[in-house]
Amino acid sequence: MNVMRSRCVLLAALLAAGVAQAQVYPAKTIRWIVPWPPGGGADVLSRMLSPHLSEALKQQIVIDNRGGAAGNIGAEMAAKSPPDGYTIVFAYSGTHAINPGIYRKMPFKESDFAPVIQLASVPQVLVVHPSLPVKTVKELVALAKKRPGELTYGSSGSGAFNHLTGALFSTMTGTQLTHVPYKGGGPAAVALLSGEITMILGEPASIVGFVKAGRVRALAVTGAKRAPAMPELPTIAEAGVPGYEATSWNGMLAPAGTPADVIKRLNAEFNRIVGTPDMKKRMLDNGYEPVGGPPERFGELIRAEIVKWAPVVAATGVKVD
Repeated sequence: MNVMRSRCVLLAALLAAGVAQAQVYPAKTIRWIVPWPPGGGADVLSRMLSPHLSEALKQQIVIDNRGGAAGNIGAEMAAKSPPDGYTIVFAYSGTHAINPGIYRKMPFKESDFAPVIQLASVPQVLVVHPSLPVKTVKELVALAKKRPGELTYGSSGSGAFNHLTGALFSTMTGTQLTHVPYKGGGPAAVALLSGEITMILGEPASIVGFVKAGRVRALAVTGAKRAPAMPELPTIAEAGVPGYEATSWNGMLAPAGTPADVIKRLNAEFNRIVGTPDMKKRMLDNGYEPVGGPPERFGELIRAEIVKWAPVVAATGVKVD
């Protein structure tokens, strides 16, 4: 009888310890994977938000930059991480909605992830090197037609969102632009500054400072409406390419199987952070339009975007082995 009672006491203690452990999440450092090099838009937004998440969770957040393959390398690493709440990954529309239609062999499936939250909607900005003798989209198109294949545009990598936006721009304007892939938005912006490439369609966060400093020239934004961060810029559609529209998005994912209560906690904290007036202003100043919302809505967006971009990819003929 005493043996039985001792076993019951031990079992109860173990169960209590398990419950206590679950209640204290997070109990250690959280790794935040950014599938891009430092300096790009994903890195800028991650480092903007991560200190606030660290403060809310009372744990250290470590940014882990894993660039390459248009975000696939970092995303794959996250997909294969333990689903314990201690690995989260920055999600980008190019990686999760466009890459499935571009890469012949994807290293992950979208079912490998659990949605956490959509953080922002992000129109791109069409920016040229100041040495280029154009000040409008129409002038750029005219010059590109006079010099087929000579004008170059950089991207965050073959198959990245800004690769496809450039290919779409080339197709819709009837121009021949030469694509030059880099390992992230930061390196592409540096290449533009040095004059190594002619133009980029990049995230505002990685180039807005250079635009304001006069080191590059912004011509238009890619969204359906003007961007709050740069209201003086027309949309590409307004500027002479009717029907052109391409807006990316950013969010957070966790490995599939991450406990529902952990997802709920992370979602609540992120919603609170992006909902504060100060953070809203910082995000808008950097070209990010805050979104937020429940995990389920973010999952629905990703699935819809995969369907939306598949025919666009097919039409441009962009493929990466």
